[in-house]
Amino acid sequence: MNTTPNTTSTYAILSLAFGIIAWLMAPLLGAIVAVICGHLARAEIRRSPHPLEGDGMAIAGLILGYLQIALAVLLALIIAIFFGGLLAFVASAAMQA
Repeated sequence: MNTTPNTTSTYAILSLAFGIIAWLMAPLLGAIVAVICGHLARAEIRRSPHPLEGDGMAIAGLILGYLQIALAVLLALIIAIFFGGLLAFVASAAMQA
């Protein structure tokens, strides 16, 4: 019988925490930290000689982080397209006047 209590990966806890923070307070920074800690947690859990818990938390942090990064990239593209089109419209209107 295993008498050693299972411990949770600190990186997994950080990944989930920063994944939540990415959606509440610090979108891009929180997402990047969540993704990095999530990958570190999953590697730590796989390589640990004793059982480590937290794979679900690491995956949740990765999902939250990657979704936030994808949303930020999509928003940046939408803004660039909108303002690029607006700039082209203003330039063409100025040329016609």
